[in-house]
Amino acid sequence: MSVAQDIPVVSKNVKQDLPPRRNGRWSGYLHLLGARMLELKREPEVVFWVFVFPLLLALGLGIAFRNKPGDATSVAIVANVTGQDAATLLERSPQHASFKIKTLTEEDALKGFRLGKFDVVIEPGDNGFQYHYDPARPESVLARAQVDDALQAAAGRKDAVPTKAVTSSEPGSRYIDFLIPGLLGMNLMNSGMWGIGFALVDMRQRKLLKRFVGTPMRRTDFLLALMSSRLILMIIEIGLLLTFGAIAFHMRVLGSIFAILLWGALGAFTFGGVGLLTASRAQKIESVSGLMNLVMMPMWIFSGVFFSYERFPAIIQPLIKALPLTALNDALRASILEGTPLVHQWPRLLVLAFWGGISFVLALKWFRWT
Repeated sequence: MSVAQDIPVVSKNVKQDLPPRRNGRWSGYLHLLGARMLELKREPEVVFWVFVFPLLLALGLGIAFRNKPGDATSVAIVANVTGQDAATLLERSPQHASFKIKTLTEEDALKGFRLGKFDVVIEPGDNGFQYHYDPARPESVLARAQVDDALQAAAGRKDAVPTKAVTSSEPGSRYIDFLIPGLLGMNLMNSGMWGIGFALVDMRQRKLLKRFVGTPMRRTDFLLALMSSRLILMIIEIGLLLTFGAIAFHMRVLGSIFAILLWGALGAFTFGGVGLLTASRAQKIESVSGLMNLVMMPMWIFSGVFFSYERFPAIIQPLIKALPLTALNDALRASILEGTPLVHQWPRLLVLAFWGGISFVLALKWFRWT
């Protein structure tokens, strides 16, 4: 048998026998995007932190600040000759049920106040009562006013004008209504920063990015695929959290779903870009973790996630409003709670677009495979 007979015959129609190759400008991007989504199967903890944890956080804070009678005010009365008079007056006042009263020595009362056990300390004297309270603690300021009002009323003071207090518990005016848009914005920031920045450095540290250098894949496609994966998860995040708020706490969504999804997509793009920029040159997980915490910590504090940023001094308000998370939280609250149209929120749109665009351009320029 000749050597020629041992060589397999290759069909002239070999191109027709092979499966068709899918080429095109966006084929690499689509393959990378599909691979990013399939990674969720290998990392179930990502599902917990992205989808389950925000629901648990909303549930816990919603229960903690649910509509319920106000907590009793803790009052310490310094025991002295006239100390019993203060306790008697408080017990005789119309508001006596809202006080928890303890009579202690001056040392124990002030020590308990310093440790946060008491909201206010009453020290009776010859010329009346002296209040010890902390003006930096809102509950202490409120306790001082409540105690003084109760003592004055029990001592015989008559109000010149009759008043009536009405508590508001309607959907849209509760703390949980303020909280859920803030949690949504915070989760978009966390998932964009950690989901992209952390994953990028992890691939660089494991030398996976080095393998992409020898491929014809574009750097832009790679970075866009990372960011696009966050946009897909964003739709699920928004739907889950808003549905949970509506079912568990009867939250009302006044804005259009399209507007809310648009803000979510813009927020995911913005923080995805910031995450890419943060991780564009970081070599170790420890390094990128420190950088991301440095970027996110000011926004956790100042951007109004858990309380209004209006509490901060007026001199830093322009800086706070320039933060991307502040713009995102304000936009989500305006759309969800007030139904504000997109055209009326163009300053927030510009803030997010600026942060996202600049971050992505710089990340594309400074990105390093190894």
